[in-house]
Formats: sequence, structure tokens, C-alpha cells
Amino acid sequence: MNPTIPEVIRTVPLQYYIFFATALFCIGVTGVLVRRNAIIIFMCVELMLNAVNILLAAFAAYRADPNGQVFVFFIMAVAAAEVAVGLGIIVMIYRNFQNTDVNLLNRLKW
Repeated sequence: MNPTIPEVIRTVPLQYYIFFATALFCIGVTGVLVRRNAIIIFMCVELMLNAVNILLAAFAAYRADPNGQVFVFFIMAVAAAEVAVGLGIIVMIYRNFQNTDVNLLNRLKW
């Protein structure tokens, strides 16, 4: 056993992380495809990003390579910027239309 791998990673097999991240990603994709509320769609996209982060962190810890953790940091920074811009857009849409249903947003076309 490699002493640099954390104890939790040694006790939980890598397949469990893969299964968990796959389940989270599938829930996120289902939410994006099925739901019509912009806030719920936004949360499902964040759920998909978190599933990718879990996989990157698990593979980084499993291989004792910090590159995956660096990618997780950058994905989290991009997700924070996405939240700031996306929530601002959703709030402005709600103020104008009093609804966040994405089917009603075809009014925004030219």
C-alpha cells in the first residue's frame, strides 16, 4: 500500500466512487431534460459538475497525483462564476415575467 493515499480511499474501493458519481451525473442529466423550472435546471447542472469533481478527486487520491485536485479547484471556480452570472440572469427573467419556466422564454427571441 502507498502511504500517501488517504486511509478513506484505501477502505472504499474506487468502483464505489465511480458508481456514486455516475448516479449523481445521471440524476443531473435527467433533471435537465425533464424539468422546466430554470432554477431546478441550474441546480441539476451544478449536480453534474459535482459528480465530475467527485470522480476527479477520487482518481487523484487513488493515484496519489494532485493534478485531479487542481482540476477540481478550477471547476469549482468556474462553477462559482456560473452561479453568479446564472442566478443574476434567472432573477432578471423572474422580475420581467414573474415565472422561471423555460418554455416561456421564447419571448426573448428577436
